[in-house]
Amino acid sequence: MFKRPNPVFVVSLLIPIVIFGKVSVALAQSARQLVTQVVDESKTVELPGNTRPELNALNEGGRVDDALVLYHVQLLLKRPAERDADLARFITSLQDPKSAHFHQWLTAAQFRSEFGPADADVNAVSDWLSRHGLTVNGVESGGMVIDFSGTAGQIRDAFRTEIHHIVSNGVTHIANVSNPRIPVALADAVRGIVSLSDFKPHTNFIPRSDYTYTSGNATRHAVVPADLATIYNVNPLFRSGVSGQGQTIVVIENTNVYNTADWTTFRSTFGLSGYTSGAFTQVHPAAASSANNCSNPGVVAASEREAVLDAEWASAAAPGASIVLASCGDTSTTFGGLIALQNVVNGINPPAIISVSYGECEAKNGAAANAAYATIYQQAAALGISVFVAAGDQGATSCDAGQSISTHGIGVSGLASTPYNVAVGGTDFGDASAGVTSSYWNSGNTSTYGSAISYIPEIPWNNSCASVLIAKAYGYSTTYGANGFCNSPTGKAAFLTISAGSGGPSGCATGSPSLGGVVSGTCKGYAKPAWQPLATGNPPDGVRDIPDVSLFAASGVWGHYYVVCDTDTSNGGVACTGAPSGWSGGGGTSFSAPIWAGFQALVNQYTGEARQGNPSPVYYELAAVQNVLLGSSVCNSSLGNRDASNCIFYNVTSGDMDVNCSGSNNCFLPSGTYGVLSTSGTSYAKAYGASTGWNFATGIGTVNVSNLAINWLNVNYLVSQVLHLTAIP
Repeated sequence: MFKRPNPVFVVSLLIPIVIFGKVSVALAQSARQLVTQVVDESKTVELPGNTRPELNALNEGGRVDDALVLYHVQLLLKRPAERDADLARFITSLQDPKSAHFHQWLTAAQFRSEFGPADADVNAVSDWLSRHGLTVNGVESGGMVIDFSGTAGQIRDAFRTEIHHIVSNGVTHIANVSNPRIPVALADAVRGIVSLSDFKPHTNFIPRSDYTYTSGNATRHAVVPADLATIYNVNPLFRSGVSGQGQTIVVIENTNVYNTADWTTFRSTFGLSGYTSGAFTQVHPAAASSANNCSNPGVVAASEREAVLDAEWASAAAPGASIVLASCGDTSTTFGGLIALQNVVNGINPPAIISVSYGECEAKNGAAANAAYATIYQQAAALGISVFVAAGDQGATSCDAGQSISTHGIGVSGLASTPYNVAVGGTDFGDASAGVTSSYWNSGNTSTYGSAISYIPEIPWNNSCASVLIAKAYGYSTTYGANGFCNSPTGKAAFLTISAGSGGPSGCATGSPSLGGVVSGTCKGYAKPAWQPLATGNPPDGVRDIPDVSLFAASGVWGHYYVVCDTDTSNGGVACTGAPSGWSGGGGTSFSAPIWAGFQALVNQYTGEARQGNPSPVYYELAAVQNVLLGSSVCNSSLGNRDASNCIFYNVTSGDMDVNCSGSNNCFLPSGTYGVLSTSGTSYAKAYGASTGWNFATGIGTVNVSNLAINWLNVNYLVSQVLHLTAIP
């Protein structure tokens, strides 16, 4: 599919490509026991990174009643260091065609046998919990989590920490006031308590808004499934009979949808009903090896629209696939979505693809909760499951979710930043900002409301006054300073927001921040996975960077947003009648993650392989090969319909996801009230801009789905061709 390259482009690719040479893995026969001492309650050690930053003296409401029962608390265990190393090598070998382990996926039982902790350690920790009166509900099938319940008094006795009431943003919560402690004898076997508070991850959905447009940018073109298929070149697969048949995509939620008929109405309105293999079900997955910890959550108003858009747009991308909404109710300490995720992965018949649209920044999530997501995603990768996670809707300042101004500085979502998932960022269409809308949209709609003509130039999704492109549209040459756009009447009135596609370096996956919600103190990010440097432009920062890929996720600032059928009128929905221009709509990486999951379902069907595990290594290999064989100029998203027809990924090079800020954390504020997020506090170094190659705004870019599927089977051949060309004098 690719033309023969000029050998001058090849040399720089040689070293990264050979990272994926043959990997030797010797699987352990039994786990080394880590609990080898008698438990002495007088000798304890702190489990750091297990408190919430919202707690302070001003909002502290006193200790909860000792009799308050906390159900389904999770204790995350450790495996021996040698097993950690074996597992990392094994997961690499699963993606290495030269390895005997290539695509040899495990079951949950095999995972526990090969990579779980020693049974003696699990029993020792469980016995210790029981001696404190706590009820051990069971151990998940993979062996890494003990589920237990108990009163606040029993937890105080066992873990030496009190549970208090606190008020945050006008809502009363409960949370532990200090890091828990455990006996030293158990320290090598316990990573931490996933949560002792009722703070939960947030959705990544932004409802569409009405904006004041400059002249020439007033036309709205809402995105419907037909547009998605045209813009990202899915139609050739559909025409060839590939629509996701035989594939299952699980969307993880802590709520049910308001009305399952909304999914059916969405499909019938937008011409998807003809894909008769498509189906939608809601399940509440029970734990496979312990007392059931998954309750039916019913409809949770704050999350319901998240659930319905995930189900509808995963189906829009793969209309022949089965969409399963897996939801569990939140407990007083554990996010229902995490319970659903763990139970699905540990189930008897786990799916091949999972989508997660929730987020919480690393520095607020805490070390134990971050590790909980990394642990279950890592297990998913070993079982052949591809996990797609929304990178976030807060630009590079994920710790400021729900706010209009960044004050906590650069930070990324701990649900998206692990090395074992695909982090999906967000773009907008750049036709309006470039004044070329008529070249990409028809003036009328088809019978299924589609109007897109072709692939459309893309820019990072950004609603903020810190966006250079928005500032320019309003006649401002700078975004910062007293005379910049963010301090102008228009900027402050309409664009003081941090709504933007998220990305950045992992900074606080482990350790504890010294400033609440700020990457500081002993914080450290996840180490950079071996496949990420394959992407030209990925910085040598030593840590995991996100996003990996991106997709349209805008909420209307340039006239484009997604349409959703959600008839929950009491919580912002509207009747799905008449033209979809009157339906609910919005944006956010909540859309781009399930859509990418749908795209992967098409790839799986096309290749005939039921499972692909973590697809990121293949994405990065294909992007690297594309860069060598085609060069960096012909797959530039700014070219729009002039891009080369054989591009797999479109590199987004124009615009930024910078947002407004105040304070001293990564904020460039030379004058005025509002500054812009910057990697420097003394100069303008926006966080972050699009650029040639991989970038923090959009990762390796967006996608031509048909070309992705076609080249998936050819990736090893393409890599071999690149390596062969390096031998040419």
